[in-house]
Amino acid sequence: MCGIVAAIAEGDVCGVLMEGLRRLEYRGYDSAGVAVVNGGGIRRLRKLGKVSELQAALDASPCAGVVGVAHTRWATHGAPDEANAHPHVSSDRIVIVHNGIIENYEELKKAQIGHGFAFASDTDTEVIAHQIMLYLSRSGDLARAVQRSLKDLKGTYALAVLDVEQPGQIVLVRNGSPLVVGVGSGGAGNYAASDVQALLQVTKQFIVLENGDVALLERGRVRVFNGEADDGAPRPVERKLIETPLSPHAVELGEFDHFMQKEIHDQPRAVTDTLEGRLLDDSVPDEIVGHDAAPLLDQVRAVQIVACGTSYHAGLVASYWFEEYAGVPCRVEIASEFRYRKRVVPPGTLFVTISQSGETADTLAALMLAKECGYLASTAICNVPESSLVRESDRVLMTHAGPEIGVASTKAFTTQLVTLLLLAILLGKRAGVGHAVRADLVAQLRNLPARLDQTLALEPRIALLAERYVEKHHALFLGRGRHYPIAMEGALKMKEISYIHAEAYAAGELKHGPLALVDGDMPVVSVAPNDHLLAKLKSNLQEVRARGGVLHVFADAGAGFRSEGESLVVIEVNAPENAVAPIIFTLPLQILAYHTALLKGTDIDQPRNLAKSVTVE
Repeated sequence: MCGIVAAIAEGDVCGVLMEGLRRLEYRGYDSAGVAVVNGGGIRRLRKLGKVSELQAALDASPCAGVVGVAHTRWATHGAPDEANAHPHVSSDRIVIVHNGIIENYEELKKAQIGHGFAFASDTDTEVIAHQIMLYLSRSGDLARAVQRSLKDLKGTYALAVLDVEQPGQIVLVRNGSPLVVGVGSGGAGNYAASDVQALLQVTKQFIVLENGDVALLERGRVRVFNGEADDGAPRPVERKLIETPLSPHAVELGEFDHFMQKEIHDQPRAVTDTLEGRLLDDSVPDEIVGHDAAPLLDQVRAVQIVACGTSYHAGLVASYWFEEYAGVPCRVEIASEFRYRKRVVPPGTLFVTISQSGETADTLAALMLAKECGYLASTAICNVPESSLVRESDRVLMTHAGPEIGVASTKAFTTQLVTLLLLAILLGKRAGVGHAVRADLVAQLRNLPARLDQTLALEPRIALLAERYVEKHHALFLGRGRHYPIAMEGALKMKEISYIHAEAYAAGELKHGPLALVDGDMPVVSVAPNDHLLAKLKSNLQEVRARGGVLHVFADAGAGFRSEGESLVVIEVNAPENAVAPIIFTLPLQILAYHTALLKGTDIDQPRNLAKSVTVE
């Protein structure tokens, strides 16, 4: 993986391909490449590093063509280098870009060497190109050669394929990895990409390909097939044409230095949009889970949440809400672990998946597995309406964060939390949670955007605190109760973008091992809401101070903390509403990580070794 762009048009497509790659940079990658069919031959350029390196090479040696493909690669098979960068070529005729993993590539490679094919890379992608070339040499028809090759492939993949001798078409394939078709106007051209954002500069009309689809892109038309008819011919299928509401400007930086900073500051707006139309005076309408959701919600007796990374942390916070405000047991698991264990499914268990992109491979696989395990129904919490997770789930609760470009998730996390609390309120109505409690939760949510705005005003103070982290190699994050997962999320943000080793612990666990790490050189960060665990938390933090540790505490104004020189720095956060306090306390930790990374000079929006949309296991 990571990003595919393809184009066939009347004029030169190089500009479209390169702009598409720039708009996909948020996904994370280590090399980039482009290839166009030009004068009966292939013009290909690949570079290790950023898209800007590829653009510089193109500026030095321009190329043009009316059909082409481009790719940003996040290394799976083979080192990140120019030889392994996409596009890959077979016999100077087939050009291919690929997202996903071919599990049986070694077996195919051995057979292809026997057929006389030579390999120029260590990737699993090159075997696809050679396999297509093998069948093309027998049939002469690119689409049929691609379809025949698919029967030999095991794994997940999205493909865009060109044939130099048939330059009037691009063949697309989707099996597990996302791929959309961008439909141009007036027959002037058609496009494809991993994400609609890559093509907003040329179209707002899209076809979302489904698993098993093979699409033929020509300049003036798009045809989609899935499977074979009785006579063995490809079976045509209709796919809905959708118009995205996204603007090309939604993925621009504006006044900010980094997308992560922009997205941190976008959270009051994102939360407002996520709440719009979803709050009544004292409750939440059932219809947010679908017009006929009430009978389903009435049957829920337990919740199983499955997610990865930041979304997993959102699930952990929600487990406290489901059990406290809805009275239903909630289990939260990492998707990659859930898939490989035996499961006992209690009757009436709602299966909830959480994913920003809706294309997270492990989460999608867990959902497919859950369909066979007797869960009551599946509900997706997601930010991308065109995603696989949304289409494959029985019910959907969309977040409305808008495009999130920074690899380290910020506004997607807080809007996931908001959506999960809405669901907890819905289930709480059925569990007999009183009117006063529900009304209070709704009031807290209504007030949340204003609280987030107040919290963002703390940025200058937090930026000064970040100066103390520049030379540090380790940090410890502490929280209790529903704020323990917030500490986990804070530690994750710090390690993701600043590359400081940061770990999170439930504060009560300090005495069971982590205290051995505490000294004056490792800052200890804590979130301190004014809740029923405050006295316990204060005792835990005293354990740190007694051993010469340095404390940086984000505390509610009513929690009674005061700064005491260098050893105890307190930044007050206005978070008196206990239910939504985890959401509020998230922002200072994001800001701390951002400014630490800024001072260290790391690549904030595209941290090393990470990808935004993880579409491989």
